[in-house]
Amino acid sequence: MHKIKAGQTALITGCSSGIGLATAQMLKTRGWNVIASARQDKDVARLKETGFQAVRLNIADPVSIEGAFNETLTLTGGRLDALVNNAGIAIPGAVEDLSSEILQRQFDTNFFGTLELTNAVLRLMRRQDHGRIIMVSSILGRVAARWRGAYNASKFAIEGITDTLRLELRDTHIKVSLICPGPVKSRFRDNSLANFDEYVDSASSPHRESYARLKAQTGDQKDNTPFTVPPETVAKKIAHALESGHPKARYYVTTPAYVLAFLRCMLPTRWMDAILAKI
Repeated sequence: MHKIKAGQTALITGCSSGIGLATAQMLKTRGWNVIASARQDKDVARLKETGFQAVRLNIADPVSIEGAFNETLTLTGGRLDALVNNAGIAIPGAVEDLSSEILQRQFDTNFFGTLELTNAVLRLMRRQDHGRIIMVSSILGRVAARWRGAYNASKFAIEGITDTLRLELRDTHIKVSLICPGPVKSRFRDNSLANFDEYVDSASSPHRESYARLKAQTGDQKDNTPFTVPPETVAKKIAHALESGHPKARYYVTTPAYVLAFLRCMLPTRWMDAILAKI
């Protein structure tokens, strides 16, 4: 088993805040040569000011993916030992309020762009004959939750493609792991609410009263949900998946993630639906 060691190179997507930034900081302290990426120029500049090598990467844009990948290889001398696919968005809303535009935007970032970057990196890792690929998924890629249909679907898709990829790479020295967090304290929920306001016509929805109630609750409690963990907790699992001689296929993070994954396997669907309906 090829073990990734500190001092090798990692490209991390979505490093403007939250899990991506915490992972970049943690790996850097552990001796990794980190290439941090972000979608906006201001965030790339801020990352550079804090000592990171950084590239601009809009994971929903194929041209940006190609440019960022080439720039990364220039910075690393043509090698890349690890890829952490963390960039993602969420557009909340009931399934009947999800237009094709919403679903396309959700999947362009969380699935299609992530897969395009992964395949580009894979070609390099095959030439190197080693590497680690980390997919930051969600417990919502294992169980569904109301009002999150687009996000659920994109993470279910990531789980399926990653499980397939892991099997296809079984006889290589390229190892693939999924990270499945539950609630994490970050700007992700704030950004999700902004996406909802931009894309969902809540005023015309049969769910408009529920939306108003949920938005008020989310605004008051977004970082006070029970068992919410800081992003550094997720970063520790990512570091283990990168550095372990025997990385796990799937890492759950937070108590709700462990519990829901267990119940999904043990309970009848009707019982599981009753539990999920209360979340």
